Amino acid sequence: MNVNDQSRYCHAERSEASRCPSRQTLRFAQGDKTLPMLVVKNHNHAPTDQQPGGIPLRIDGVSKTFSGRTQTVEALLAVNLEVAAGEFVCLLGPSGCGKSTLLSVIAGLETATTGTVWANEREVRGPGTDRVLLFQEAALFPWLDVQHNVEFGLRQAGAFARERAALAQHFIELVHLQGFERSYIHQLSGGMRQRVAIARALAIDPAVLLMDEPFGALDALTRDRLHAELEAIWATTLKTVLFVTHNVREAVALGDRVLVFSPRPGRIVREFRINLPRPRSLEDHTLVDQAAEILTVLKGIPGDKSEEYSQ
Repeated sequence: MNVNDQSRYCHAERSEASRCPSRQTLRFAQGDKTLPMLVVKNHNHAPTDQQPGGIPLRIDGVSKTFSGRTQTVEALLAVNLEVAAGEFVCLLGPSGCGKSTLLSVIAGLETATTGTVWANEREVRGPGTDRVLLFQEAALFPWLDVQHNVEFGLRQAGAFARERAALAQHFIELVHLQGFERSYIHQLSGGMRQRVAIARALAIDPAVLLMDEPFGALDALTRDRLHAELEAIWATTLKTVLFVTHNVREAVALGDRVLVFSPRPGRIVREFRINLPRPRSLEDHTLVDQAAEILTVLKGIPGDKSEEYSQ
């Protein structure tokens, strides 16, 4: 930890006593803030009668164009999509087709060129604690240990030390990292780092998890293990999840729906509803067959680079 980072961290700790958040602060307010155009709507989604912990999303005609000095890049054509509270939706498509751009727009980190994103019927005008974006790289703080990385968002929200420690411990246990609370990031494997990132995201109780290939850099065994853990966590919390992947079988294993994007400029061209029982096994013959069907569709999209996908 350098001097400036240590100073900021200690200042935040010293100012602890001046803050007195309510439980509403800890729960957070829920945000204020496609080839022919396909309007994708939600139908049945939740695996149980449990009350969803997520919120509905509606994407109305969202497009994105990036303008540079020498050229203009049309990343997304108009996307229309409805996602139900507690639904798990996977996005498949070639690199550069705008999947990650769409997540950034939903997160409020990018502004749409046209169209509007609605989170729980409120227009998204910027980042909000109801939506958290997780990347392929875990983006953790190397000068903090696991415990303090997971506590970070809670500390920023003004939670008292005792309460945030208890909440962090709960989510550390949820992702099976108990015993590593005092470990630093360089001491963890790639899979363990992603577990920390997921725990940190869940600790602030977002309604929507936006996951951009979070397991893409992991080995197959670790990735398969995290599939099962993520599915179990989702079944417990019923957050609304949008999950970007190039792994077709991963999409079928996790998603209530799989949406297939065209090459840039991206648009949703097919929707597959996954009605397989949960929990799902990557080796299940029905799952493998459905993944093969989706891969065939991907290979048939003009301009698509099918070698990017794994099954």
